[in-house]
Amino acid sequence: MKRLALVTGAVLIAVLGFAAPAAAHVTVNPTEATQGGYARLAFRVPNESDTASTTKLEVVLPEDAPVASVSTMPVAGWTVAVEKRTVNPPVEVHGSQVSEVVAKITWTAAAGGGVKPGEFQEFPVSMGPLPDVQRMVFKSLQTYSDGNISRWIEEPTEGAAEPEQPAPVLALTAASASPAPAAAPGSSDPDSDSGALPITLAIIGLVAGLGGLVLGGLAFTRSRRTET
Repeated sequence: MKRLALVTGAVLIAVLGFAAPAAAHVTVNPTEATQGGYARLAFRVPNESDTASTTKLEVVLPEDAPVASVSTMPVAGWTVAVEKRTVNPPVEVHGSQVSEVVAKITWTAAAGGGVKPGEFQEFPVSMGPLPDVQRMVFKSLQTYSDGNISRWIEEPTEGAAEPEQPAPVLALTAASASPAPAAAPGSSDPDSDSGALPITLAIIGLVAGLGGLVLGGLAFTRSRRTET
């Protein structure tokens, strides 16, 4: 029994040793947006190192899904650089043709700064109009102060397990059409209804008035007979 317990314990230790939890990675938030619209996104960067700080983030925009307008928001303690590329055919934005789009965004921490161990940082951007595709994959590089680089560049596959170094993915959905509500069957013109209602009320009032006069006349006649 003692030998069996030792063997079982060794097996458990081996299993738990190999079943390490999945590491946190760079993500884009929110994870879903609408095709043809504009979106405010934030690339969220957690620090996975116990000793080094994250000092640089490079985000590459997908070549097969160009976006004409990309704006960055200032992040305290960080500088940002935007690289562009030429696209052919051009991207149309509000009737104008745009032949140059953003290819890569790089955030660099100031000296002595960065995302420290146990912390995370968000890097906001605004972009649009979003292309007519099902998803956008943003391959990203996370550089640490000790020189190590985490490459979040693997594209996830539907139905398969998450890769070890997944790239941030933004799912895009088609814009929903909102048709005007149809009139109920047999409904008439609102103008004709609004005119018919007062006429009906007038007729009812006239009938009620005539009935009152008749009843009043009968009562007067009875009273005269009683006096006679």
